[in-house]
Amino acid sequence: MADLSKIVEEIKTLSLVEVSDLVKMLEEEFGVSAAAATVVAGPAVAEAAEEKTEFNVVITAVDASKKIAAIKAVREITGLGLGEAKAMVESAPATVKENVSKASAEELKAQLAEAGCTVELK
Repeated sequence: MADLSKIVEEIKTLSLVEVSDLVKMLEEEFGVSAAAATVVAGPAVAEAAEEKTEFNVVITAVDASKKIAAIKAVREITGLGLGEAKAMVESAPATVKENVSKASAEELKAQLAEAGCTVELK
């Protein structure tokens, strides 16, 4: 390990031009390319960066002092009856709407948050 530490210390003293030359020499010596690793990782990164287009609106918790407002909001959003909406609010976490656009999901999240719900978009 001490030998490796010495090599690292030597590399630290090199200028950028010298480091660039060293990289080129190592690539030629071992038949590898530093750019190849970047190209291979590129598509995987691009796929992960794709934005979701559909969301589920999920109530994770409800402020007990605003439970009635939460039930009203759930009834308005879902069209459920009083009993079903009450059961949904009391059984949090519960999915209020599934597969809605980002804009709609954000709107519903704001509406439910105003009614005392803690909401997640999944």
